Amino acid sequence: MPYGDALALQNEIAAEVSAGADDHLLLVEHPHTYTLGTAAKEEHLLMPPEERARREVEVHHVDRGGDITYHGYGQLVAYPILKLPRGEAGLRADVVGYVRDLERVISATLGDYGITGKTIPGLTGVWVDTPAGEQKIAAIGVRVNVRGVTKHGFALNVSPDLSYFEGIIPCGIRDKGVTSIAALLGHSVPLAEVAARLIQHFSAVFQRDLHRD
Repeated sequence: MPYGDALALQNEIAAEVSAGADDHLLLVEHPHTYTLGTAAKEEHLLMPPEERARREVEVHHVDRGGDITYHGYGQLVAYPILKLPRGEAGLRADVVGYVRDLERVISATLGDYGITGKTIPGLTGVWVDTPAGEQKIAAIGVRVNVRGVTKHGFALNVSPDLSYFEGIIPCGIRDKGVTSIAALLGHSVPLAEVAARLIQHFSAVFQRDLHRD
């Protein structure tokens, strides 16, 4: 699904959930796209316009948190649209706890393939240890509206063309690389299979019974 179409769908569903509709989990695969969040710096987009045109890469400025990231074929992108419960203070949603739960879903999914995901203090996303050092395997960027409804989500690198990450400084981090399930295992994994496993773990972590629309 083109990124712009997915964003429009998110906005539509988020409005419905804000009005009392059921929570949703959207799982999509995008064509080549760079997205810049609210903390992004333009200089972190390295690929020049003519190269982006040649490689058919779209660029979108979006209202999620975080810097710049890549979406593309072979990447499983999850957009949970949930009404979060109030945090401990009782006044606002626990956004940090929500992000930690997303990290748990991703790490549990990776564990099904014998991959140990981890978090790094001060950084969002899920990382793995490799011979080349710590590398990101899943990026997270979210937005929560005043009603406590979430948008955006995370992107898990299943088997994307990692060369597209060379066109950016991923998440503004210069000293760490990016990897994928396929790169770590040495072979590709069907995206639908990973999605099915992720759905199971999402259901367990968020205690939701999921039904396909």
